[in-house]
Amino acid sequence: MNPLRIGMLTPSSNTVLEPVTTQMLKDLPDVTAHFSRFRVTAIGLDAALLNQFDDRPMMTAAELLADAKVDVVVWNGTSAGWLGLDSDRRLCERITQVTGIKASTSVLALFDVMRKRNEHRIGLATPYTSDVQAAIIKSFASEGVEVICERHQGIRDNFSFSQVRPETIAEMIADLAPARPNSVAIFCTNLAGAPLVNQLEAAHGIAIHDSVATSIYGALAALDYDLKRVQGFGRMFSGAS
Repeated sequence: MNPLRIGMLTPSSNTVLEPVTTQMLKDLPDVTAHFSRFRVTAIGLDAALLNQFDDRPMMTAAELLADAKVDVVVWNGTSAGWLGLDSDRRLCERITQVTGIKASTSVLALFDVMRKRNEHRIGLATPYTSDVQAAIIKSFASEGVEVICERHQGIRDNFSFSQVRPETIAEMIADLAPARPNSVAIFCTNLAGAPLVNQLEAAHGIAIHDSVATSIYGALAALDYDLKRVQGFGRMFSGAS
């Protein structure tokens, strides 16, 4: 039997999501991941940086993944946080229309997880600048999710997100935990949060939803795969409350 093939749309300057995805799938011999890049170098709200997420380069990358006969295409990025979730909904519709392949995104999967877990008041940890963070909070509110506490690093350069130390990520979560949100989103697929999730959940008693992990969640859920087979990366996979 052929393995299930997950196709990932990947920001060009991202160095975290590929090794973390490989780590998450290492105990699933029936699942493989395949990556297609398009140019993303910085995150901001000015027109030039927003245009990085135009559908055309993303669709070109998706069509290249279709050549590998992947079973699902996932946008492993968080741009819908500041562009609005409809941008991801339209992208998924277009990918499926053009390629005939199921599609998901990190952000849409995060909201699927939060709705299933009845999480409406969350904490938000990101590497982004203040204006991007504010846009994300507004976008989440329009989808019925209130960000009750947040921390961000004020970084604009996309490659530099990968250089945020694990200790810094853990400190952001520790700062958010006293507010007792329903969960905390580590929101960026170039932030190395997923390997920390189990220890952070145990330390603070709060569900932690990392963006690379939600990409895997969305891909496997689209394929009706047993999510409980993914172990060590958070309560979202086990179904635990």
